[in-house]
Amino acid sequence: MPELVAYTDGACSGNPGPGGWGVLMIARNGDRVLRERELKGGEAQTTNNRMELLAAITALETLTRPSAITIVTDSAYVKNGVTTWIHGWKRNGWRTADKKPVKNADLWLRLDEAQARHDVTWEWIKGHAGHPENERADELARKGMKPFKPKKPKKAADDPA
Repeated sequence: MPELVAYTDGACSGNPGPGGWGVLMIARNGDRVLRERELKGGEAQTTNNRMELLAAITALETLTRPSAITIVTDSAYVKNGVTTWIHGWKRNGWRTADKKPVKNADLWLRLDEAQARHDVTWEWIKGHAGHPENERADELARKGMKPFKPKKPKKAADDPA
C-alpha cells in the first residue's frame, strides 16, 4: 500500500493582500516515489491563514476516494486548529472560548468535512528551514499568488529615478 503525503503551504503579500496556496502530493512505496502532483491557486484579497487552510483543504478534496494521508504543514494555526481547537469550536457553536465567532469558520467547516472522509495524520514542521518538500510547497504558493499581485509599472528608459 503506497504512503500518501501532502506538503501544504500558504503565502500572502500583505496580510490581508494577494495570497496563494500550494500543495505537493507524493505517493511513495518505501523510499521510491511513485507519483508526484503539484497544486496551486490564489486570491486577490485574503490572509495567510486562509491560504494555509485552503492548501490543506485542497489536498484532501483532491482525493477521489477515502485515503490514508499525512498532511505536513508549517502552519501551527492549521495543525493546532484541526487537531485541538476545532473540537471546542464545534461544541461551542463555532465560537471561541471567549464566545467570539471563530475566524475563518467557513474554511474550518470545509476542512472538517474534507478530513472526515479520510484517515488523516497531521504533522507540523518548521517553515523556511531547508526542508525540500516544504520549500516546493512554498514555491507553489508563491506561484499561486503571482497572478493576483499588482504589476509594478516599468520605468521609462529616460526616467532619472
